[in-house]
Amino acid sequence: MRKNILVLHGPNLNLLGERQPGVYGKRTLAQLNRSLRAKAGNLEISVRIFQRNGEGQLLDLLHRHRRWAHGLLINPGAYTHYSYALRDGIVGAGLPAVEVHLSDIHRREPWRRISVIAPVCIAQVAGRGQGSYLEGLKLLRDHLGYCRPR
Repeated sequence: MRKNILVLHGPNLNLLGERQPGVYGKRTLAQLNRSLRAKAGNLEISVRIFQRNGEGQLLDLLHRHRRWAHGLLINPGAYTHYSYALRDGIVGAGLPAVEVHLSDIHRREPWRRISVIAPVCIAQVAGRGQGSYLEGLKLLRDHLGYCRPR
């Protein structure tokens, strides 16, 4: 059975390739999404990919696609550090989730080292650039292989 993964990119990720390329890399969001779709195809996964800057917009997408999805791959951006609303949304959706980050949040400013999202996820992958997303996608696929079908 083909698995469905919802991919949510949070705030400012639309600026990939322009915003602090020394931290986030030179590849654009469109390039990242192409890589995700290619990897998903290789893993026999269907993906729906969205980027939104607003917390409520991310929650609306999570709510809207929760019954289609078997899992969630999310880069909450700065919401990682304080969005209990997003955390509650992930719990409420009941989907296994993997939190991903382009940069290594554990080696950055002290406030970036805290994730309120990670405790409700099955894994967190950070510091591998766009490879964080690809690894996260594979982790979800592997996890879902051991889960009962919905």
